Amino acid sequence: MIDLLIAIFLDVLIGDPHSFPHPIKLMGKIIGCEEKLARKVAKSDNGLKILGGLIVVVNILIAFFVPYYILRLLQGNSLFYHLVNTYFLYTCIAAGCLHREAMKVYVALAKGLQEARYRVSFIVGRDTAHLNEEEIIKATVETVAENTADGVIAPLLFAMIGGAPLAFVYKMVNTMDSMLGYMNEKYRDIGLIPAKTDDLFNYIPSRLTGILMCVSSLFRYNPLQGFMIMIRDRKNHKSPNCAYPEGAVAGLLGIQLGGAHTYFGELVHKPVIGDQNRTVERDDIKRAITIMYSSEILFVLIYLAITLCF
Repeated sequence: MIDLLIAIFLDVLIGDPHSFPHPIKLMGKIIGCEEKLARKVAKSDNGLKILGGLIVVVNILIAFFVPYYILRLLQGNSLFYHLVNTYFLYTCIAAGCLHREAMKVYVALAKGLQEARYRVSFIVGRDTAHLNEEEIIKATVETVAENTADGVIAPLLFAMIGGAPLAFVYKMVNTMDSMLGYMNEKYRDIGLIPAKTDDLFNYIPSRLTGILMCVSSLFRYNPLQGFMIMIRDRKNHKSPNCAYPEGAVAGLLGIQLGGAHTYFGELVHKPVIGDQNRTVERDDIKRAITIMYSSEILFVLIYLAITLCF
């Protein structure tokens, strides 16, 4: 429990320094190599689907057993065990990084659209070259909302259940989805099982995140409105999970998210989430970040209460 609390504090304090050794970057390199190998080996679309499934199985085993055995080897040395365990947990949480990247967009908007488009391109998958200010703000708010689930609450949940090894499994699944889980022509075969696996792993965390967002905003926004929009618009997304946190944020802030976007040169029509009670503004980025942190704090307090009571 102490290791996890220190990890959360470190994440908020320093985020993810670019030069810092990071297991998630290693996961990305492994997945990239596996994709290249799979495309060389596969002789058909079905072959790519099978290899995509094999990549999922192999990587889940790697993600669990590598940290498991490292920590097991260090159990005889309490200091090193807790240092490494804290480091592992810290690298799984992304609230600090998400905060900093979103604020870079916020600051860039004051400098001009070109700078803002450049900054937002680091945190979204859509094409950003022609986004206007409203679209940039919406993209950033959507990213903060969605990543509150898969970058903060989900890894915390898996860490609370199974420690660093299970948190690493989740991060591996999420990274596979980020790299392979696109339903376009290039990735629809090799990315099918990675995408479905990520949907499964995020089923509970996404819904939990939406609830935490609403409850933690009790004294700042209208939690009932957030909950109602979340439930009403829960299917207004190609992902079975993303609309829950996005719907909660849209309802709490009284704004509308979603709509058509361009991904890899293809126009993708997405349903809207929320009601357009007002036009989005720069400060909605800060408000989304505040909702993220309040959700994280509430979740940690619930975890502490359960741990101390039982």
